[in-house]
Amino acid sequence: MTRRVVITGLGVLAPNGNGIEQFELALRKGKSGFRHNEAMAAHGFGCTVAGVPEGVEELAEAAFDEELLLAMNPIHQYASLASLEAWQDAGLERPDPADETVHWDTGAIMGTGIGGMDTIGEKVVPMVNANKVRRLGSTVVEQVMASGVSARLSGIFALGNQVTTNSSACATGVEAIVDGTARIRAGKAERMICGGAEVPTVYSWSGFDSMRVLCRKFNDEPEKASRPMSASAAGFVPGAGSGALIVESLDSAQARGARIYAEILGGGINCGGHRGGGSMTSPNPEAVRRCIGLALDESGIDPGEVQAISGHLTATGADPREVGSWAAALGRGPGELPPITSTKSMIGHTLGAAGAVETVAAVLMLDRGFVHASLNCEDVHPDIEAHAASIPQELREMPELRVLMKAGFGFGDVNASLVLRKWDATSA
Repeated sequence: MTRRVVITGLGVLAPNGNGIEQFELALRKGKSGFRHNEAMAAHGFGCTVAGVPEGVEELAEAAFDEELLLAMNPIHQYASLASLEAWQDAGLERPDPADETVHWDTGAIMGTGIGGMDTIGEKVVPMVNANKVRRLGSTVVEQVMASGVSARLSGIFALGNQVTTNSSACATGVEAIVDGTARIRAGKAERMICGGAEVPTVYSWSGFDSMRVLCRKFNDEPEKASRPMSASAAGFVPGAGSGALIVESLDSAQARGARIYAEILGGGINCGGHRGGGSMTSPNPEAVRRCIGLALDESGIDPGEVQAISGHLTATGADPREVGSWAAALGRGPGELPPITSTKSMIGHTLGAAGAVETVAAVLMLDRGFVHASLNCEDVHPDIEAHAASIPQELREMPELRVLMKAGFGFGDVNASLVLRKWDATSA
């Protein structure tokens, strides 16, 4: 069975705006979400800039009752808030906790790159080392197990289909959407909550700082710190956030009269095998090209139909190779590459949440007909200069935008990509 799959709901927590309305406005205005991070400074980080959503605790207190909040740690709050917004945005009714009905045709793939590391670092390790194991509480296991991120959603939304947490580093969020789409295409589910979440914690970010892959040169100018595709890029800026999408069969969406944002035409997932220039920390360029090609092949469209690219683009040395891979995979020479932008220029690298948050941005651009600016790349990297005209320095209105590609390329040499098409009821 092969069925058409669409996106009917969006939810987001991002450093530059919580909720799809605020997030879209921030994207349009080119609003940065970077601020000085006191915890990083206090722990002696070389980088002291981060992108952290504001007001998350207050949002959680307004959305969930006291008993549920006691069982949640930040990663649960992030994933649940984004998913709740997406669920309600899709026109679905929030289940009553007292209702025993289970939604057997609905599941979740909610990923994370690192998960509840803050809980482990701030609570589990100190209390165990202090011989206070009995004071850890009854919810600590569900807070630190990776699958707790998606398991929490199963209780809130009474999910009865597959509920799992995927983890493929920076490709996690896109991979979750590709996998959810495949399940629906195969007739194994009607809808899936797909996305990713990551929380702000020095325990997760410390390893990247020790690798010197975080930006250290713009601590006094936080808004300039994330510089994808720039000659002066100095490393990525760590971020936190969550993105969630309701991915649904077209039949189900139409049967309930749902508003449809976009159709998922195809997806691709692969790995470079740590060969051909690929490693634990660098992508194999051939694998990247093949991954893009896999999504195009499944979508059944010609590479020339792609009108915009939401890249992975982290502000590291991998950016020029990524742009080259896009050009090669799409068969576009200098001056021919469609607009290519990096949402990380505004929100930083949210690790396992990156692909999900950025796909929410991609769907908003597709649905509303614009491409947001890629900030801080006025000095385009010399290896990308031939494609400089394709990098939006300011908002581009594109009412003609119909087909957009999104990808995520992660540590471990793993890749995931999507082809999205703006929904047109006449193509139903």
